[in-house]
Amino acid sequence: MNTSTLETPSINQSVDFMPLLGTDYVELYVGNAKQSAHYYKTAFGFQSLAYAGPETGVRDRVSYVLIQDKIRLVLTSPLNSTHPIAEHHKKHGDGVKVLALWVDDAYYAYEEATKRGGKSYLEPQTLNDEHGEVRLAGIHTYGEVVHIFVERKNYSGIFMPGFVTWESEYNPKPTGLKYVDHCVGNVGWNQMNPWVKYYEDVLGFRNILSFDDKDISTEYSALMSKVMSNGNGYVKFPINEPAEGKKRSQVEEYLDFYEGEGVQHIAVATNNIIETVTDLKSRGVEFLKIPASYYETVLDRVGEIDEDLKPLSELGILIDRDDEGYLLQIFSKPVEDRPTMFFEIIQRKGAKSFGKGNFKALFEALELEQANRGNL
Repeated sequence: MNTSTLETPSINQSVDFMPLLGTDYVELYVGNAKQSAHYYKTAFGFQSLAYAGPETGVRDRVSYVLIQDKIRLVLTSPLNSTHPIAEHHKKHGDGVKVLALWVDDAYYAYEEATKRGGKSYLEPQTLNDEHGEVRLAGIHTYGEVVHIFVERKNYSGIFMPGFVTWESEYNPKPTGLKYVDHCVGNVGWNQMNPWVKYYEDVLGFRNILSFDDKDISTEYSALMSKVMSNGNGYVKFPINEPAEGKKRSQVEEYLDFYEGEGVQHIAVATNNIIETVTDLKSRGVEFLKIPASYYETVLDRVGEIDEDLKPLSELGILIDRDDEGYLLQIFSKPVEDRPTMFFEIIQRKGAKSFGKGNFKALFEALELEQANRGNL
């Protein structure tokens, strides 16, 4: 199967019944939210935004909300060992629990999703304080991940009711991260197509790109992937599943160590990837190492680009082109002890694709890391 953009959706899909305004926030369940918040501020340049915990009347957990441009990251930890969040962390380690979707009407979104087969996670509720109201509702997706619909058009507070402004004297400068470009999920063997259908049926997404094991393979391992996008393209969720290979793919490694399906990586956009990655590396963020041979032929494949190749090769930034332009991308090493979740930094110069031309170099770099861990 070649990489392909699907045809215009059928008539019954042509009306976008689930209009999404973008990613509202990404929430991670972590072992120590206070320390994780310090890491994301120090390493990635996030700023303190809001807090909820015992001081605000929440007795069983703490949440720190970080912000950088349009990206909101929520880090939540339990305050006792019997809390469901503690069970989640015991099984998965640090990982994404919530991919929150910004909507104009959360109650409508929930009704439309559940009547189309979405499994309820959070029944519609309205939170109020002196700044107005936030309406929430939620559905399950793959693994233990959930989508929370967030409606905040009648709210002027810092984040949502129950949170207070998080004042901090420590606010490192931003690194140029702008917004969530896409979030990638890893699902089990033969589970990609059922989840593709789920997103089509329940949320009205379309499969805009498909990659099979011939597109994404090396000498040792392979995987398959389909990119799901909502109607306006503001929210994109590629879904990966393992494919047969001589050795264990990095999707299999993820599933083994995360102990289930979950979010593999969060891709965040920048307007200047050279400056952003230089800054991130100076703060201690580690990235996959790309072989020097990649840069000997890359311009033959992608053609002329605006950037000088030398800093791109020194930083290990990958380049790819589609019919609409080109993109620059780089992938971090896992940001926790388990070889599970990582970040992608991406700069789009017109390209709408996901770096198909880089798959071989990327997966060979990933396999080197797997081999070092004894997991290939």
